[in-house]
Amino acid sequence: MNYTLHQLKVYLSIAQLKSITKAAEALHLSQPAVSIQLKNFQDQFEIPLTEVVGRQLYITDFGEEIAQAAAKIISEVDEIDNKILSYQGKISGTLNVSVVSTGKYVMPFILSDFLKEHSGVELKMDVTNKTEVVQSLVENSVDFSLVSIQPDRMQLRSIPLMENKLYLVANSEAELDARRMYPADILSKVDLIFRETGSGTRETVERFLKQNNLSVPKKLELKTNEAVKQAVLAGLGYSIMPLIGIRNEIRKGDLKIIPIENFPLVSQWQLVWLKEKKHSPAARTYLEYLHSKKDAIVNSKFKWYNEFH
Repeated sequence: MNYTLHQLKVYLSIAQLKSITKAAEALHLSQPAVSIQLKNFQDQFEIPLTEVVGRQLYITDFGEEIAQAAAKIISEVDEIDNKILSYQGKISGTLNVSVVSTGKYVMPFILSDFLKEHSGVELKMDVTNKTEVVQSLVENSVDFSLVSIQPDRMQLRSIPLMENKLYLVANSEAELDARRMYPADILSKVDLIFRETGSGTRETVERFLKQNNLSVPKKLELKTNEAVKQAVLAGLGYSIMPLIGIRNEIRKGDLKIIPIENFPLVSQWQLVWLKEKKHSPAARTYLEYLHSKKDAIVNSKFKWYNEFH
């Protein structure tokens, strides 16, 4: 056997992406170069690593075992590189973060100064729905996740960051008056636009409705906070939305907050990770940074948040 670390990395990318073309794009190599590396790697084994059926590339059972071994080897090599840099007083590596869709208005500010201080750290941030965020934790494919409600039945550690405030909002031409306080049962008399089932926002809203014995007609259900915001702006109804994502529209007067008794609804933005997670040096350094700087970051980056009560 005389395979190289480069071949292991190429093969692992192919095995993970199930595509030579996608692996070439991910590795910033040409497709012929990746194909040659795969052939050279395969030539060292008598058992096939891959097979092609139609136009689809499949990884054989043996190939999956080799991919798992390659991942372990590459991880160990990365750990060696990180230890060397650590002794030199440098931090490098990759931070893998999954973020629920509304969290895209929070996480960049929680990360930006750290990344400026540690230019050797690369960020991979996946902004998606809560279901996918939970799955990333289950699969242990991320260092951290940003959520507003902790997933059930998972052994997690967390750092609370800031409140997530939800208000009833409408476009500027809506009938309800932004200067008047309404009882909670007004929610059963307007057309409400909901996030999809499983989202943190939807969960918070449904908990409030249940606690107050309110039945609400569901006019629209949309998958992202941005889609909900555009629907409200278009006058398709009202929605209970996180303040963090509508600051500009409120200030410009395109949206208005409708005062409701016992509002805002409040959950907590928090960074979570698996209780038994073995963090990389970059991830450990970020945790230390966040523990010491989070209050200053929130007070600096989200000072405007306190304008709303």
